[in-house]
Amino acid sequence: MFVLVVGGGKVGYYLTKELIESGHEVVLMEKDRERASQIADELGSIVVPHDGCEGKYLGEAGCSRADIVAAVTGDDEDNLVICQMANHHFDVPRTIARVNNPKNESLFRHMGVDEIISPTRMILGSIEQDIPVHELLHLGALADDLEIIEAHLQPDSPAVGRAPADLAIPDGCSLFAVVRNGIATPLRPDTVLAEGDKVIAIGRADCERLLHEQLIGTPMEDEAS
Repeated sequence: MFVLVVGGGKVGYYLTKELIESGHEVVLMEKDRERASQIADELGSIVVPHDGCEGKYLGEAGCSRADIVAAVTGDDEDNLVICQMANHHFDVPRTIARVNNPKNESLFRHMGVDEIISPTRMILGSIEQDIPVHELLHLGALADDLEIIEAHLQPDSPAVGRAPADLAIPDGCSLFAVVRNGIATPLRPDTVLAEGDKVIAIGRADCERLLHEQLIGTPMEDEAS
């Protein structure tokens, strides 16, 4: 498999090394000539000292025959431009982009980037595993600004003993599964929620406050507080 990596920072450097050690064909593009020279001293002539945002140099690096283009620079705008050119000008089968600002994820998806890697989102997800049970847990992001959300029902939750149809679930949000005793099952009309259940929902950020009130019961803290 031929992978074109754009961005010679630590992410791009170690990604390239791992791919080479796994037996893949790799070209690494890095626009900073000094940095490119440093990497070339170790990895050899696979390093191209040009800007991956310029179609001419993407072509010279072999983008037209790449199986994957991975844009992993530290600049979200550059990564999006690189993936767009790879998709539309070189017909690359798969594009992967590093997204530093989670707010940009929906744009990347809308613009057709095949896979998004968000270090910020990953770290945030790990931190949120330790948040108090009286808060909603964000499990992941989907297209169209949707989030996968988990609510762990406590004894004082207004949802305990009720069916999903009895709850005032906001428009734009849907409850779709419950995890009980470590087993995940779809929510059905006759499901009665119980203490300890983990209710999984999909919704937009603007419906979280009402969702919080229905499933957790305590007032949702404002971000500014």
